[in-house]
Amino acid sequence: MKRLLDLTISSIVTIFVSPLLLLLALIIKVDSTGPVFYLQERIGKNRVPFRIFKFRTMYVNADKQGLLTVGERDARITRVGVLLRKYKLDELPQLFNVMGGNMSLVGPRPEVRKYVDLYSEDQLKVLNVKPGITDYASIEYANENQLLGNVSNPENVYVTEIMPAKLLLNLKYIEEQSLMTDLMILLKTVRKILS
Repeated sequence: MKRLLDLTISSIVTIFVSPLLLLLALIIKVDSTGPVFYLQERIGKNRVPFRIFKFRTMYVNADKQGLLTVGERDARITRVGVLLRKYKLDELPQLFNVMGGNMSLVGPRPEVRKYVDLYSEDQLKVLNVKPGITDYASIEYANENQLLGNVSNPENVYVTEIMPAKLLLNLKYIEEQSLMTDLMILLKTVRKILS
C-alpha cells in the first residue's frame, strides 16, 4: 500500500510541477557552469548504496571541500542555490528516486557512507526501511544549515548532537509508521516549507 501511495503521489506531483522543474533547470544552467543535477551516493535500505537526485546548488566539485553545508551563505553555494535550498526546491528531483523505487516519500533521510559508518547497532535499524524525502527529523531540523553555520566546529556538532537526535526521530518513525503517519508527515512538511 505504501508503494502504491508513493507511486501515485510522486507521479501526480511530478506531472504538476514539471514546468517548474524545467524552469529551475534552465535557471541553474544560466546561473553557473556545470550539470543541472547533483548525484550523490547515499546508503539505502539494507545498506544498499544508491544515487540520490538533487538540483545542483553548489559550484562543481565544491563537495570535495566537505560534505556538510554551513549556513545559507556558504561560499560554495551558488546564487540560485541559496533560494533552491531555502524553499527545499533542490529536493524535488528525488521524486525520480521515489518512482524508481529506491526511496519513499516518507522515511528516514538517507545518509552518506561516512556518517552511516558511525552508527551504533541500534541506529543501524533505520536502514531496515526505505529512506524517504521527508520525515520527523527533516521537519525538526529544517534549519540545520543555519544551526551549523553558527558553530565553530560544524562537523563535531553534527556528529555528536544533530545526527544522534535525528536518528532518534527516525527510530520513532519506524515504530509509528503507517499510512496515516506518512500523510501527517507530508502535510507537516508542506506546512513547514510554506511557513
